[in-house]
Amino acid sequence: MRLFLLTWLSACLVLPAAVQAKENSAARTAAPVHKVAARHVTAASAPKTAARHASAAPAPKATTRRVAKVDPTQAASAARAKHAARATSALHRKQATAQAATRNVGAQVATRAMDLVGTPYRFGGTNPQNGLDCSGLVNYVYRDVHNVKLPRTSRELAQLKGPKVARGDLKAGDLVFFKTGQRSGIDHVAIYLGNDRFVHAPRSGESVRVDHLSKPYWTKRFASAKRVLQQPTTLAAETDPVADKPRTKRTRKS
Repeated sequence: MRLFLLTWLSACLVLPAAVQAKENSAARTAAPVHKVAARHVTAASAPKTAARHASAAPAPKATTRRVAKVDPTQAASAARAKHAARATSALHRKQATAQAATRNVGAQVATRAMDLVGTPYRFGGTNPQNGLDCSGLVNYVYRDVHNVKLPRTSRELAQLKGPKVARGDLKAGDLVFFKTGQRSGIDHVAIYLGNDRFVHAPRSGESVRVDHLSKPYWTKRFASAKRVLQQPTTLAAETDPVADKPRTKRTRKS
């Protein structure tokens, strides 16, 4: 009887534990299958989800290039402006060339006149060998440099056709006239050098020299000025002043 009870108690205790262990083992074995199945399901549904998102995304709009309409009036105006700019540029080049030519003309006259500084004064003289008076100096320089024949006296030179020049607009090579009072009207002429200076043959006993318009004597006696040579342009051309050069005083040949 005691053996029967022990057996029965053992069975009651062991059997439930064995059943529970079997159930736990079965649960552990089934769990990976469910997870793998879940992963397959998720992977299978991913393309569909991407497809839905792709279909839901708006398609890019086709860009169309707009061609601006050109107003014929504006095009014609632009063409005229371009043509005018080209013409203005050509005119400026032409004027620059003319100004350079004017500078050369005046500078040549002034430089040649400076070469004669020191030549003795001689009334009625027309060449450096025998001496020069004021108008003789002007005649010789213009004839020697530009082969231009001018009137013989200072009064006739002042009446020569040509543009008059204000004192503030004087350029190298211009003629300046004075009233010294020795005779009525204009009685003296000189060649302007630049920087308020001029070269002239003053009077008997002296030589060709450089003087300044700013000196009170010449300022008081200044009468007018004239540009003898025809200028290639109506614009006033800037002229580099001729620098003073040391000269050897020439003596009259006996």
